[in-house]
Amino acid sequence: MATLDTAPRPQAPAAHPAPARSRRRRRGRTQGLIGWAFLAPFAVVFLVFLVAPLLYAFYLSLFSKGLATGERFAGLDNYTRAFTDPAFLNGVWFVVRFSLVVIPVQILVALAAALVLDSVTSRFARFSRLMIFVPYAIPAVIGAVIWGFLYSPNFGPLEQLFGDGAPFLLSPDNLFYGFTNVVTWQWAGYYMIIIYAALQGIDPAVYEAARIDGAGSWQIATRIKIPMISSALILILVFSLIGTLQFFTEPQVLTPISNGAISTDITPNVYAFNLAFRFAQFNYASAISFALGFVVFIGVYVFLFLTRKRGGFLK
Repeated sequence: MATLDTAPRPQAPAAHPAPARSRRRRRGRTQGLIGWAFLAPFAVVFLVFLVAPLLYAFYLSLFSKGLATGERFAGLDNYTRAFTDPAFLNGVWFVVRFSLVVIPVQILVALAAALVLDSVTSRFARFSRLMIFVPYAIPAVIGAVIWGFLYSPNFGPLEQLFGDGAPFLLSPDNLFYGFTNVVTWQWAGYYMIIIYAALQGIDPAVYEAARIDGAGSWQIATRIKIPMISSALILILVFSLIGTLQFFTEPQVLTPISNGAISTDITPNVYAFNLAFRFAQFNYASAISFALGFVVFIGVYVFLFLTRKRGGFLK
């Protein structure tokens, strides 16, 4: 009778894992190089047009130049001068006051528009979203020129309607309100789109549950919608704070028709621009720019600290 051979047979040696690991490593390096190749154009533009000018401006801010003394290393003297310069401090105070007024106005207008459009589901709502967003699509310079025409005391529509009694919104008494109107018109549509997108991300079942519990439209808006989009509100508040503290385009464009109401140091950015390109004080203008950057950083940091995450609600 034949017997079964139960003796263990030798197994073939396992393939060495080194070649597989080597291939994976080469593939990873290749993918990394491809990624850097796609990133390179942006990186070059970022370094050449942002990082390099910032480094050069900081270098300039450390020197001073005079007709008698020539160029000399000043260290932090320009920064000490900036934070004791009444023109710079008055400009900072103006943009801080302007931020305290214009930012709440912008957010309220954007929030109200987004809440209304979120509740309407018709073709008119789509058209309204587009019309509210259109001012943001217009370049800020062109928008300022348009408002300059509207504000003009010589040929603007207010002059045509009210004659000599028309309020000149670029006069020293009304300048603050004129700027508030221009900036709100320019940015409210952009913030509205951000808020509206956040509202669209809320599960409709939350609204249905609230209605079953007896909540009305006002309660749903104030107790459900607004708290649930708090992160988006914080985001646009940071954006608006940074932008308002760097207020520049509108004052610069509207200066020729303001009859002297807009001074050369009304905001820190306008002050730095005039120092550099009207008075050729490039070193001190660079220091003013970095001093403003420090003020913006402190303002944003304080705001984020005050709205930090508490009990899982705000970050």
